[in-house]
Amino acid sequence: MIVGVSGALAALGSDWVHLSVGGVTLQIYVPASDLAALGPVGGPVQLFTHLRIRDDQPILYGFTSPAALELFQVTMGVSGVGPRLSLALLSGLGASGLQQAITEGDVATLSGVSGVGRRIASRIVLELKGKLELEPGELTAGESPAGGDGAVIAALTALGYSTAEARRAITNLERSPELTVEDYIRQALLQMGRS
Repeated sequence: MIVGVSGALAALGSDWVHLSVGGVTLQIYVPASDLAALGPVGGPVQLFTHLRIRDDQPILYGFTSPAALELFQVTMGVSGVGPRLSLALLSGLGASGLQQAITEGDVATLSGVSGVGRRIASRIVLELKGKLELEPGELTAGESPAGGDGAVIAALTALGYSTAEARRAITNLERSPELTVEDYIRQALLQMGRS
């Protein structure tokens, strides 16, 4: 079993990376929300991985934190949720956002992810609500500000905005690896002030 990979980032795609490891280049599927955390092409990358064999083909999924990997594996355990759908959930919501949506029973947010219908979203909430043992800090620690939407949502809700308002605000943020969580919070507040 391959549980982790370290190497040089060779290429980036919409939901995958090529990682050069000891003379071999691996294609690893990663959540889109983690791509900004990986840094520039040519830089060093460490991913926590899950290996899946499908039709005799090995497929490797990678994550920037062990907690995100665990969340991927837990959601895959739900009936009707495979690795591609679990990856789509993490891509659309980020690890902290996915955990928060499950914990709050937010079926609307889950079903807003491409490929996730209301029935699957309801099943995810039913099977996982109250069963996630991950701490919120574990998820945000490995995420970049671009992937740390949960931290932005938490800050906005602490300021009195509803979770739904906060989630709407983060969908329109201008993303950049140079921006911090504070920058994203300022952007979201400016957008909310305009509407």
